Amino acid sequence: MSARSVSSVIAVVAAVAVVAGCTSTASGGKKGAGGLELVSSGTLKTCTHLPYAPFQVKKNGKIVGFDVDLVDLVAKNLGIKQEIVNTPFEGIETGQDFTIHKCDLAAAGMTITPERDKVMDFSDPYFNATQALLTKKGKPYKKVEDLQGKKLGYQKATTGGIYAKNHGKGVELVEFEDLGLLLTAVKSGQVDAGINDNGVLFDYVKQNPDTAVTAEFNTGEHYGIGVRTGNDALRKKINEVIKKAKSDGTYDRIYKKWFGTTPQS
Repeated sequence: MSARSVSSVIAVVAAVAVVAGCTSTASGGKKGAGGLELVSSGTLKTCTHLPYAPFQVKKNGKIVGFDVDLVDLVAKNLGIKQEIVNTPFEGIETGQDFTIHKCDLAAAGMTITPERDKVMDFSDPYFNATQALLTKKGKPYKKVEDLQGKKLGYQKATTGGIYAKNHGKGVELVEFEDLGLLLTAVKSGQVDAGINDNGVLFDYVKQNPDTAVTAEFNTGEHYGIGVRTGNDALRKKINEVIKKAKSDGTYDRIYKKWFGTTPQS
C-alpha cells in the first residue's frame, strides 16, 4: 500500500462506511442467512470450473453434479438458494476469486493442498480422490514413465499436472485449460494419455467405451470446499451440514446418484 496520511485514511474509511450502510462487513461481504457473511445477501455464491463431471457439469441448460447437490444442502440449511459462478480454475485455487468477492465458497472437485491452504480455508475433507491415467482402449500405458517419448495431457493448475511434472521425465507434457479439452484430446489421439482425478475419468469412460482408465496412482488426496481465509462461520456451517448428511444417509444417497455406488469406508 502506498503511504498516505492518517487523516486521508480516516476520510476514506468514513466515506466507505456511509456508502456501504449497516449491512456491509469489513471484508466486503454482507450479513445474511443467520448472520453469515455473504457476497450477496440471500444467495450462496459458489465458484466452480466447468466441466468437471460428475462433480459439476451443465446438462439441459442447468449445472448439476455431486458438488452441486452437497452445496445445495448448505444453502437449504441457510434458507437461501445456491448460485453457481463458472470461472477459470486458476482464479479459484490461487484464492483470487475470494479476494475480489466473486463467491462465498469454491466447490470444484478441489484437492486440499498446503499451497492452497495458504490462500483460503478449507472445510473438512468430503471426498477421497487419487490420480488416474486415461488412454484410448487397448493402450499399454500403466504409469507415467511408460509414456517416454509420448504425449501426456494434464489440466492447468491441478494436482494431476504436478504429478505429471514430477514423474514425466522424457514425456512430452501438454497443458489444457479445462477437463473437457483434455478428455477430447485423449479421445481424438491428440495426446497419448491424460492424467486427472479418478472420479471424473471413470465417469468419462462410462460414456466413452473406446477409452479406458489404465492406472491409478495412490496420491492420498482429499477434496475440500474452500472459503475466504478467516470466514470461519461459513466453514463451520459447511462442516456441520456435511457431517449431518453423512450421519443420516443423505451423503450416501447423493454419492450413489452420481457414482453408481456407495463410498468405500
